[in-house]
Amino acid sequence: MKSIIYTETGPASDVLHLVDRDVPEPAAGEVRVRVVVSGVNPTDWKSRQGSGPGEATPYPEVTPDQDGAGVVDAVGEGVTDLAVGDRVWSFISANGHATGTAQQYTVLPRERVVPLPDGASFDLGASLGVPAMTAHRALTVHEDGPRRLSPGALDGVTVLVSGGAGAVGHAAIQLAAWAGATVITTISSDEKAALARAAGAHHVVNYREQDAAAEIRRLAPDGVQVVVEVSIRQNAELVAAVVAPRASVAIYANDGGDEVSLPLRANMGTNTRYQFVLLYTVGEDALQAAAEDVTAAVRDGALPVGEEAGLPLHRFPLERTAAAHEAVEAGVTGKVLVDVAPE
Repeated sequence: MKSIIYTETGPASDVLHLVDRDVPEPAAGEVRVRVVVSGVNPTDWKSRQGSGPGEATPYPEVTPDQDGAGVVDAVGEGVTDLAVGDRVWSFISANGHATGTAQQYTVLPRERVVPLPDGASFDLGASLGVPAMTAHRALTVHEDGPRRLSPGALDGVTVLVSGGAGAVGHAAIQLAAWAGATVITTISSDEKAALARAAGAHHVVNYREQDAAAEIRRLAPDGVQVVVEVSIRQNAELVAAVVAPRASVAIYANDGGDEVSLPLRANMGTNTRYQFVLLYTVGEDALQAAAEDVTAAVRDGALPVGEEAGLPLHRFPLERTAAAHEAVEAGVTGKVLVDVAPE
């Protein structure tokens, strides 16, 4: 089979190589998936890059990419609820494992493989994983809110999504709207505003052209209850100015830097809860809840992808996985997919 590997950290074009490998066999509790589409996330290039070039990898060789979609090709002993031929999506495929989805076949633990609803494309399946499950977690950490998402779960709640044109922001808009919330999002351009609206945002605020705090307060006079935050370092003052009492602020990225100063008096006055979100350490219960709810949203048609749905797709063949990583690293707007094999 064709597989992308790296054996040391560094720039994509230097360390990612296309090689031939034997098709792996699933052990007990594992599933082999014939990968059709692989999804690339920021965590993929950050893991590949490490803290600098030339570092040792956790395994002799690593196949990148956390997310993917394809068809079950074989199951190991003890796997009874998936069968050969089932269409599936996968998540956290390369975290704690040497083998991700940038290859024709990948073997994964059963709990990382999820049935893909009928009618959902492999493009959609490969776009779920990190973005949608991170968004799910961000929307379910509110002290007084639901731990699961479904239609009506967020009725009466106002959600602020920072950076609504990104992959996680896009999924957060869609999931929040599906669950009944009123969604406000901040963006930086007319192009990104159009994408956020296509995703289902009810209100779009251009923070470069408007007084974002005043506009959000106009839209939500009582404040926002849930914030999905991509850049708390840049937005700390804004968030403190617009949250409702007992709000939650879910921080899932460090855009803008690793350190932040928070206004204490404002946050103490509102009893605001700051929740850091990293999918790889949220725990198995949270992961499985997210996988189930995200699949339900897909079944309801609530998580479409493509430019018409607010998430442009950028495609690369398997042999150009390095270029796919470079596109994500450069901050391309939308979702980067790697076409691994025909459907």
